[in-house]
Amino acid sequence: MPKLEAPFFPIIYVRGYAMTRDEIVQTTSTPYMGFEAGSTKVRQAQDGSIRKFVFESPLVRLMKDYRYRDIYAAGMEQAEKLPARSLIIHRYYDQADPAFGHGDALSIPEAAKALAQRILEVRNAVCGDDEDARRSFKVHLVAHSMGGLICRCLLQNDTITSAEVRGMVDKVFTYATPHNGIEVAGINVPGFLSLNDMNNFNRGVMADYLKVPKDKVNTLGNCGFPPARFFCLIGTNSRDYAVAHGLSALAAGQMSDGLVRIENAYVSQCPRAFVHRSHSGHFGIVNSEDGYQNLVRFLFGDLRADGRLDITALPFPPDIAKARAQGKQIDSSYYIEATVAPRGAYTYELTARRRAQESAVRREYRELFDASGRLLDDARSPMLFSVFLDSSKITSGQEVAFSVELAIYNAGYEIDGVLFLKQHIPGEYLFRDTLVLFARRREGGGWQLRYVWSDERWARSRPSDSDIAAEAEHAGSSPHDTTMQFSIPLQSAKGFRATLQIALASWR
Repeated sequence: MPKLEAPFFPIIYVRGYAMTRDEIVQTTSTPYMGFEAGSTKVRQAQDGSIRKFVFESPLVRLMKDYRYRDIYAAGMEQAEKLPARSLIIHRYYDQADPAFGHGDALSIPEAAKALAQRILEVRNAVCGDDEDARRSFKVHLVAHSMGGLICRCLLQNDTITSAEVRGMVDKVFTYATPHNGIEVAGINVPGFLSLNDMNNFNRGVMADYLKVPKDKVNTLGNCGFPPARFFCLIGTNSRDYAVAHGLSALAAGQMSDGLVRIENAYVSQCPRAFVHRSHSGHFGIVNSEDGYQNLVRFLFGDLRADGRLDITALPFPPDIAKARAQGKQIDSSYYIEATVAPRGAYTYELTARRRAQESAVRREYRELFDASGRLLDDARSPMLFSVFLDSSKITSGQEVAFSVELAIYNAGYEIDGVLFLKQHIPGEYLFRDTLVLFARRREGGGWQLRYVWSDERWARSRPSDSDIAAEAEHAGSSPHDTTMQFSIPLQSAKGFRATLQIALASWR
């Protein structure tokens, strides 16, 4: 039997929602149900010329880069003796096509039960009677849109399948899944709207099949699946989603991927990344290099990096400070941008939170400081990123290198309730720089981290003692947690001060 080699387990792809009968037939008429969709776009090269950039599709790239293969041969779907690195499409919509099934679409619990059966079939086909292989068997679930809810139903609803089957799921990666439901013009899809199963995205209905309270729909509940192993990729491009001639994007509004609002596209406590892609189409999140690079690093990488910003001083410009000293009420808020990319990236980013893409972090002054300017004990320090990296992809030297573009600027001041604009200068940042981080494995375990501010020095400069990030004594939640935390000071001549907390943890 083919050897199981962690983390290269079989991958089961679970596609998203097909609304109409025509869409269902289009779905069932393709062998890979959208996972084979690529994109061909143009970009400007370094010499100024316009060149074609081809992303072959996640399916093809997994085959080319990681030696995965599909399970089709001689016009049939193979059911026996599958290799460990198999790509399987969960074809739950076949039942809704009269050519293949009874013509009725499966409910989400029914699709989840079929997925559980599929996992058992894959185990039998990969492991046969090898008891050691059967005990170590795992699968990765990769899902788009509603497919992520089917995966969650499998994990969270204990009436769907056994604990043994749920334990076979190693990692889950979701693209643009409405983990907290879908809203139309700011209103959650009503529960009575059963036409074409649209009530699958009503929070009350979701709470029932996910086995969580209605106000905790975007949580894993008490299912026991580790949140760290459930990744949410969030799209931020609402403008290029062309479904229903753009009416869907109009209804979802800005700060969405054209269908799912950013705030509804993640599971609480789980890692997430933001990419400027739409829900589907030519600029879709699945058929993108950004999506693929996040996918393979999460599934196969060996390092997780998280960044949190602890702000300790937010200066006011002189005229605002003067008004405040005179006892006037000052209200202000701030945008925090963070973009992360690994060394060697040229056509993609792992995560990008930018105001221009309506995905920047926003904080009000009152969430961080009291009226006297004293830092609050429970200040809302923003989580900037969670990214996964892969030391096997080191392109130079012996360190995993990645950049973090940071920018903090004011979104507007109000003096006694009136917006103050006459002194507003667009693009006046409190802080802006690019941090380049270099992570190296230490002898005996753990990581060492050094850094360079690229506005001041070339990232390829020789390291010095001042480049080494200060390490916390212990950052883990238990003695067995090997997470290491590093503190990097940030400051500007305007008086902005903060500490970027970088947590590094080995990942598999």
